[in-house]
Amino acid sequence: MTIQHHPADEVLLAQAAGHLSAAASLLVRTHVDMCAHCRERLCTLDMVGGVLLEGMAPAMLQPDALARTLAVLDGPDRHARPRPGPVRGGSSRPAGWPEGAFWPGALDACKVSPWHWLGPGVRWSRVTVPGDADANVLLLRIGAGKRLPQHTHSDVEWTQVLHGAFHDGRALFGPGDFDGADTQVHHQPVVEAGGECICLAGIEGRVLFDGAMARWVGALVGM
Repeated sequence: MTIQHHPADEVLLAQAAGHLSAAASLLVRTHVDMCAHCRERLCTLDMVGGVLLEGMAPAMLQPDALARTLAVLDGPDRHARPRPGPVRGGSSRPAGWPEGAFWPGALDACKVSPWHWLGPGVRWSRVTVPGDADANVLLLRIGAGKRLPQHTHSDVEWTQVLHGAFHDGRALFGPGDFDGADTQVHHQPVVEAGGECICLAGIEGRVLFDGAMARWVGALVGM
């Protein structure tokens, strides 16, 4: 497996700093699980962050700093980043997962719905991320030669290819490849003829489909 498309350095840096959304963080963790290069890069960024912290001058705390910290720890944290849970042997994967297709260990901490029909040759599964009910994450399973409607994005659509390959007019994306398509990208992913494609998708904002019917279907799915 030769991975051609990786998260940008600023995305890996944001992951190391804990600044990514729950959806983006899940996608990056899945990519790092598949990509030795980015796993090493992220490890390096983590170490650099630790060195920078050690080199910072001590700062005086406010007198009530301890009391405020304990109050935060004791109360509900609505902005907490979800932590990966224990691996459950792939028990959360939807039925009919293809033999040999990569299953992200990060998804074992998530609730994954059964496959739902979206259109001819296209199915989807809702991924519920622990600790962030608003994270918009899907598994998309698209048949050989099928295509998604043309669209752009109100923010960013993160995509991690788990199985198969697609081309969207910009590049070919195969197993392990990562993509972040923003408002400047207008594309139509088309699955290669050799077999189906399964992607993990994290959506910030909305996917803006060109056609009225596609917009209606996308709204039903939550895209």
